[in-house]
Amino acid sequence: MNLRCIYCQTPFTLARAEMLSAIVTMNEKSQTHYDAHCPRCRRANSISRQRMELFFPNWQDAAKQAAAAPPPELVTASAALKTEPIAKAVKAKAAVKKTAVKAAKAPAAKKTSAAKPAVKKAPAKGKKK
Repeated sequence: MNLRCIYCQTPFTLARAEMLSAIVTMNEKSQTHYDAHCPRCRRANSISRQRMELFFPNWQDAAKQAAAAPPPELVTASAALKTEPIAKAVKAKAAVKKTAVKAAKAPAAKKTSAAKPAVKKAPAKGKKK
């Protein structure tokens, strides 16, 4: 369901899974509106129950199927969020690479002024001392 925030005019969507859970919750609690939060300004946009049922006409059948088995979209999304710690050896190799890159980028040692021959300035023409 495509929506537009009434406060900041940002377009955003409600997924079918979110719509289904919202309609089921509204049905259980006898509510007439659902608060969809804008991803940009985080303010609640009120959506009527009739409008949500218009966009999801067979929600009763979908709710029965969802109660029987969890949707595969949610299972894969939660599995993708899990991360494993990096091994210590991999971290050590990364630290060595960073120090090598920093050493390569460091400027060469500056030469001292004693190594350079002194240059005398020529007196300016036309000026008297």
